[in-house]
Amino acid sequence: MEIVTKTAKFTNPLYLESGRILEPYEIIYETYGELNEDRSNVIVICHALSGSHHAAGRYEGDRKPGWWDGLIGDGKAIDTKKWFVICTNTIGSCFGSTGPMSPMYPSDEPYRFKFPVITIKDMVKAQKILFAKLGIDRVHAVVGGSMGGMQALRFAVDFPGFAKKIVALAATYATRPWVIAFNEIAKEAIIKDPDFKKGNYDPKDLKEKGLTGLAVGRMAGHISFLSHYSMDRKFGRDYVPNEGLYELFGHFQVERYLEYNGYNFSKWFDPLSYLYITKAINLFDLSTGYESLEEALMRVKSKLYLIGFEKDMLFLPEEMEYIDQKMRQIGKEDLSEYYEVKSDYGHDAFLVELDKFNEYINDVIEDKR
Repeated sequence: MEIVTKTAKFTNPLYLESGRILEPYEIIYETYGELNEDRSNVIVICHALSGSHHAAGRYEGDRKPGWWDGLIGDGKAIDTKKWFVICTNTIGSCFGSTGPMSPMYPSDEPYRFKFPVITIKDMVKAQKILFAKLGIDRVHAVVGGSMGGMQALRFAVDFPGFAKKIVALAATYATRPWVIAFNEIAKEAIIKDPDFKKGNYDPKDLKEKGLTGLAVGRMAGHISFLSHYSMDRKFGRDYVPNEGLYELFGHFQVERYLEYNGYNFSKWFDPLSYLYITKAINLFDLSTGYESLEEALMRVKSKLYLIGFEKDMLFLPEEMEYIDQKMRQIGKEDLSEYYEVKSDYGHDAFLVELDKFNEYINDVIEDKR
């Protein structure tokens, strides 16, 4: 499978939901497979909070493949021998698209806190502008999990008929207090960290040392990504060998896991991007701009495939089922299908337990459902 990575540059202003303007801006994106002659084989992939445009395949010398490599590729559920797959890095992120550490034109100084607040709606609008530039006016499917699922649902409401199918996994119709509360812990930990320097940190320092505030915030996030059951299986009450049980700072395995992942994350993900993207997640409400969720869903022309995960504590499966119920109430039952994955892993099952739903995804993509 060939990986093609490109950056598109835009000089026309992007009018944001807040009333602010982003100008100019760039979007980095990655493609897999070949675009057919009539451009009818396009599948859009949308990433979650810490994801990027690198959804599949492996760069030369990389230890790990793209974040959804188990689902996307030659002969996989989303078969790149047949489909032309495109994944962008959302605006506000830190992997090449315009974000808070990008230069604030016309100066070379980064935006930092001068970067405007963005929303999921803004992310999707920017992607749609990119697709128009690429000559892609309609796609076979938009697929995404978590924040990526939010984007997929926004495509359905904001651009009716753009996609034949919308596949949203482990997402919601509106972010609820439980999620906002976890994001608040991360925000406070980041902004109160002296090394954050009120947003004036040197990125080179963070790549070397990390940022304790972001690490702590990410630890809280990791708790919400798992479940009681998956933590019990993964760690039990195991203690780290060679650390004394009665040493005050001796570690249970779960503690070491959280510390390792949290501090490692803070060396490669930008803290300002984390603040801006979690704000976008907090603001997400599919009914924004409409009188009700029902009114928003009346715009939908794509078939919605709504996938919930049984023990997801972050976005409860009933939140996805609720969208299906509303679609049925407004007489659009032919455009909605709810599927619940039997999994006790937790929210990150959409990234980890692909074997439990990849056949379903393939059936959807290949028009078997």
